[in-house]
Amino acid sequence: MTTAVMAETAVHGRTRIAPRAVRRIVSAVTADALSVDASDVSVELADDDGTLTVVAKTPIHVSPLGEVGRRTSGTLIERLTAAQTSIRDRTLALTGSTIGRVDLRVTGVDLKERRRVS
Repeated sequence: MTTAVMAETAVHGRTRIAPRAVRRIVSAVTADALSVDASDVSVELADDDGTLTVVAKTPIHVSPLGEVGRRTSGTLIERLTAAQTSIRDRTLALTGSTIGRVDLRVTGVDLKERRRVS
């Protein structure tokens, strides 16, 4: 009976995640959404009346023409739009932080060529 009483009177607290940790999580999520290395992604966060505004500067992965392996589907605009939604949803799931706006600034193209093995 003591356990039941303790559960009813428990006080719920808050978990605080440091801004640096949130930036790193957003950076990793962005890198995953665009198939690039997290070290190539730069993230700035701002508070906008209780929601986060994310500005990410990142390259985007594009498969070389004629490469049969891993293909990306959709136009760049479609891929960036899908990435914005993915970043918003995954960041909320991982940190509990609500993102109001995601701005993606493409800084270049990550074009990994197929290498021949001799």
